[in-house]
Amino acid sequence: MNLRKKDWRIILTITIMSLLVFFSKIGLSKQNYEVAPDFKIEDLDGKIHTLNDYRGKILLINFWATWCPPCRAEIPDFIEVYEAEKNNGLAILGLSVDDLSTNELQTFVRRFKINYPVALATQEIIRQFRPGQYIPTTIFIDKKGQIRHKHVGLLDKKTLLDYFRKLKAED
Repeated sequence: MNLRKKDWRIILTITIMSLLVFFSKIGLSKQNYEVAPDFKIEDLDGKIHTLNDYRGKILLINFWATWCPPCRAEIPDFIEVYEAEKNNGLAILGLSVDDLSTNELQTFVRRFKINYPVALATQEIIRQFRPGQYIPTTIFIDKKGQIRHKHVGLLDKKTLLDYFRKLKAED
């Protein structure tokens, strides 16, 4: 079979295009992460939070509820880790999926001495972040505003610190 010069160019072009598509899908040089959706939510103290407020920090968005035993179990670790690491670039935003009033949730937050911002999750933020049907769900967002990990279920202190330190060590 004798291929002409034009045929070779076509074969070479198709091969190169195929390789480019393949390598872009697997992320040869760098992993591509989903950019976190911008959000705007008011916490229980009336402060507005947006994604841009957390640029340069590792942000954990924790979807939880007051009636959820695993959610309640992870709160002391979140409090402890936040207190120790908030000056080292860790931010936590607790988003309650409860059907409670702001006052009822504020009472719970005070009773448990939660030291990080807490807000009632809106349908919009749930749609944006898609935490799924199970809580607790914690979404890790890196310094550049990219979603890096979604942890479904109880998040213990060791795992939380491991994820935080890994993301903090990145440029």
